[in-house]
Amino acid sequence: MFLLDWLFGRHHDKPQAAPAHAAPEAGPCAPGTSIRYSADLIEHLVRDHRSMLDCVGQISRAARSGRLDEAAPLLERFRTDLHGHLLVENVRLYVYLEHTLAGDPASHALMHEFRHDMDEIGKKVVAFLARYARLGEDPSLAASFAADLDAVAAALADRIRREEEVLYPLYAPVA
Repeated sequence: MFLLDWLFGRHHDKPQAAPAHAAPEAGPCAPGTSIRYSADLIEHLVRDHRSMLDCVGQISRAARSGRLDEAAPLLERFRTDLHGHLLVENVRLYVYLEHTLAGDPASHALMHEFRHDMDEIGKKVVAFLARYARLGEDPSLAASFAADLDAVAAALADRIRREEEVLYPLYAPVA
């Protein structure tokens, strides 16, 4: 329950230990929400990016060395990390930006474009992960895996670069 509380900025009377990546909430909520600005959110998301890219690199090295039995659990770790990242990004970043950028049509439109683009990339990555979920058990999947992984890795790296350069700077405390 704590993750949902953290995602939605809810507080309880009883003090609870916060996860290492959760900073104290600061400032007012985004208009019309209970989601507050978090000073370390972008740092947390960037750490997620580095971790996911590292995991994809490990998957690639294992697969290219013919160690599909090692690649399979790494794919599962990547799937779990990606889903967690997207959940935090969708609630903590996009919902916050949706409300705080409402008065800035150009930034608001840019944020929506990023969100739509991520939905499309997310569908492709999820399809890739579903297709190769049995990689360690089904040798017939090995033939197409490396090329498909390269395509997913390239799309992910490009998306991460654009998020960090263009989208993340839009995240700021409510004035």
